[in-house]
Amino acid sequence: MFYFHGKKDKDFCLVSDPSIHINAHFIGKSSSRGRDFTWVESVGILFGSHKLYIGARRVSKWEELANNMLIRFDGEEIKVPMDEGQRWWSPETGLEIRRPVTNNKVEVKMEDLFAIVARVVPITAEESRVHGYNVTKDNCYAHLELNFKFYSLSPSVDGVLGQTYKTNYQSRVKITAPMPIMGGADRFAASGLFARDCAVSSFGSEVKPDLAGNEESFEVACGSAHGGRGIVCRR
Repeated sequence: MFYFHGKKDKDFCLVSDPSIHINAHFIGKSSSRGRDFTWVESVGILFGSHKLYIGARRVSKWEELANNMLIRFDGEEIKVPMDEGQRWWSPETGLEIRRPVTNNKVEVKMEDLFAIVARVVPITAEESRVHGYNVTKDNCYAHLELNFKFYSLSPSVDGVLGQTYKTNYQSRVKITAPMPIMGGADRFAASGLFARDCAVSSFGSEVKPDLAGNEESFEVACGSAHGGRGIVCRR
């Protein structure tokens, strides 16, 4: 488990591999305790020549029955029917988006590449009170909780999450700390949600035959940190 703070209103690379690249957009709120509170508002996923956007809509008041998630594929909004079990499918790419519940949660799958479960959640009044967020009625800071599963990542994989799957990775976080902090924000910073210009980017590069073919799958869950000081990721 580790925590990554990032910076509010900035984009950071979560995973970069020759076959897939994922950036996250952080939103946040100023804090008198030092670092700002931050949450992930959206992710931009690049694979092949395609762009997939999954994000929380900015809403002032949370309504559980409202659709607070926005999905775009190659710039076009995807509207998955709101009934439980409904799905949208792209026969050209094999991309599938399914609703396990009526709204605010989707399962996204790309065969042999990734599976993502994304859920939109708000900052509740109780959370705001306990952690001192001071969230006002004009913005409930709707954000994403994410579960990733990756298939056949190459040893060149990098990013906030991706680096932890390198075969020679050595953790720099203090594991014995109550909240191990993953630094390196400058290395993972991107100029936009679909930008590939972070220092560790490898998307689209050639994979050498002796590095390919890793059939092991990798799972990680990312959500809000206790106290809001960034995202917490658990493998």
